[in-house]
Amino acid sequence: MAAAVQILILWVLLLSGCGSGGGGAQVVQNINGDVSTDNEPTGPSPTSEGPTSVNPAPASPASEAATLDDTAPGPSRPAPVEVLRTYPHDSSAFTQGLLFENGFLWESTGGYGTSSIRRVNIESGQVIQQEALFGAFGEGIARLGNRLYQATLEGQTGYIYDLPVLQRSGTFTYEGEGWGLTSDGNLLILSDGTSSLRFINTEINRVEHTVQVTEGGVPVAQLNELEWVRGEIWANVWHSDRIVRIDPQTGIVRGSIDLSALAPAVRHQNPEAVLNGIAWDSTSDRIFVTGKLWPVLYEIRVP
Repeated sequence: MAAAVQILILWVLLLSGCGSGGGGAQVVQNINGDVSTDNEPTGPSPTSEGPTSVNPAPASPASEAATLDDTAPGPSRPAPVEVLRTYPHDSSAFTQGLLFENGFLWESTGGYGTSSIRRVNIESGQVIQQEALFGAFGEGIARLGNRLYQATLEGQTGYIYDLPVLQRSGTFTYEGEGWGLTSDGNLLILSDGTSSLRFINTEINRVEHTVQVTEGGVPVAQLNELEWVRGEIWANVWHSDRIVRIDPQTGIVRGSIDLSALAPAVRHQNPEAVLNGIAWDSTSDRIFVTGKLWPVLYEIRVP
């Protein structure tokens, strides 16, 4: 009888140790097959200090830099061009400015003692009319209203011509050097060999505003000949084989055009025979390009 009582007491003690209200650790298996105990915290405690965030942890400096590099705009990849047609061009013309207007090519040439402004038959390359610039180095040209404006390199003075007779009627002034020149229809736009473009009000001869041209956040210097094309400013970059397409509001380069395949022979012979000269026929949407001392004018299409 005593033995039976002892067995009964032992059985009761065993049952009380295995119950759900006991202090022992209960072993469970999650759906991934991992084993854990129900008294080990698997996440932040609701009473832990500070709010529980569902946002990812801040990136390390290295990973943050990588993220910025991935999203920042980089230098544009130059687009190739298709040559549609070629035209003869005066190989003695040190082309500084180019313009297509009323069926003619208007060209500004540079050089001391050789600078000029001229009207050219685009089909034959023949110079129909020419005005010499004595004592000045010719640069970019632009049409605004019924006048043609020509910048000069030094002297901080440009010339104004009445159209269509190409008769000099006045001057305009600006600070520093003059390189490229174009117009948005309201203001002249002048480059000076830096990354700056100045917008000039010719009525009061004042710079209204300036934009800095950048590509991938980096200033683009040596901006040379300019042309207004389809709401953009296209610019030659001196001693470069490309044209950059510039947003006139922000100065950001939207893209660039690769012209390295054009006129390889003359450029190889003379390092100063660089790409320079852009003209847009806004009526027929044709684009012409040439260079200093090039014997050829190219009509191109950008895919």
